[in-house]
Amino acid sequence: MSSKEMNPYENAMKQLENTASLVKLDPDAHEMLRQPKRILSVSLPVRMDNGKVKNLQGYRVQFNDARGPYKGGIRYHPAVTLDEVKALATWMTWKCSVVNIPYGGAKGGVICDPKNMSMGEKERVTRRYTAMIADFIGPYRDVPAPDVYTDSQTMAWILDTYSQIKGYQVPEVVTGKPIALGGSEGRNNSTARGCIICAREAAKLLKMPLKGATAAVQGYGNAGSWSAVFLAELGVKILAVSDSKGGIYSKSGLDPAKVQAHKDKTSSVVNMPGTTPMSNEELLTLDVDLLIPAALENSITAKLAPQVKAKIISEAANGPTTPEADKILEKNKVLLIPDILANAGGVAVSYLEWVQNLNREHWTEEEVNAKLEKIMVTAFKSCNETSKKYNVAMRDGALAVAVNRVADAIKLLGIWPQ
Repeated sequence: MSSKEMNPYENAMKQLENTASLVKLDPDAHEMLRQPKRILSVSLPVRMDNGKVKNLQGYRVQFNDARGPYKGGIRYHPAVTLDEVKALATWMTWKCSVVNIPYGGAKGGVICDPKNMSMGEKERVTRRYTAMIADFIGPYRDVPAPDVYTDSQTMAWILDTYSQIKGYQVPEVVTGKPIALGGSEGRNNSTARGCIICAREAAKLLKMPLKGATAAVQGYGNAGSWSAVFLAELGVKILAVSDSKGGIYSKSGLDPAKVQAHKDKTSSVVNMPGTTPMSNEELLTLDVDLLIPAALENSITAKLAPQVKAKIISEAANGPTTPEADKILEKNKVLLIPDILANAGGVAVSYLEWVQNLNREHWTEEEVNAKLEKIMVTAFKSCNETSKKYNVAMRDGALAVAVNRVADAIKLLGIWPQ
């Protein structure tokens, strides 16, 4: 079975199994982590624009809350499955734990096709879904956020629906909100900022100067484009970038702002004047110091991995490297910063947004960025030390940090009622 066909929840449980074996996890804690704590399956009758009622399926999976309220995004996609949502809730638990923020992990999904829905239909789906899960979310219970095909507007609708049910305004029920409704400064580029902080710390480990170093960025959405901006600010030369339509290369380096302007104008980075066309596959195997996969899962495969020449890979995307490719990269001494650490900047700033909301404060972007810097540097250091302690790759080290922290919380809380 290929990585793409593999059941994502079985994948997540296999990772847990391997980590449990590595850290000699307490068997009781392991047993409690084999299943999500709660799975909600909800039926969502929604009146569509044509006047007909369509009954959609929605999920909210709450994996574990030993370290704090559940935290996780909500995605709208026709291919959403319960096993996918369960897996994502598991990984959110580890992601929050690895950056040591007081959250558990959850995830939500609605099986629908948002690309073929009007704004009004999306609003009605969102408000119906919120009403159906309202008893199970809340600032101290479960705090949703945007994910695939949901955004700050979706969070505004959830905030309003939940607040209408409660009878008062509850901005801290969601994160990733518009700034006008209590969203945080710096949230928009926090995933990329966290990813490049990790890349910078990795370069220090390798004693590799970043000024004059080279990089390639796969994917030019929010995480990819901002990663290119932050790399350029550190003096790194961006040789290639790509999106779903293809890639571009320039020996003299690309200006991220000019690439963005071209993409805004043409809806793709391809055919930018003064650049050479390049496939995504060629980009991933380019002779660069830093590689930022910020596109789809399973991009770096066992077939590609032997040709990867980058010294550092910082995973801005979720699951861009297959388990088989991981082993090859480790053997070839590529320093890979795993997704649960590298792209945790987003959830870290979501936590900072929640804290601001709870205290009815609003911090400057400089304050938020300084706190994010501290969170990411501390997390990188603990993952690196743990990977050395167990003599494993950083992905295994990060999972060891995360699982150990959750297991410690479970053990301290105990089981009630017995």
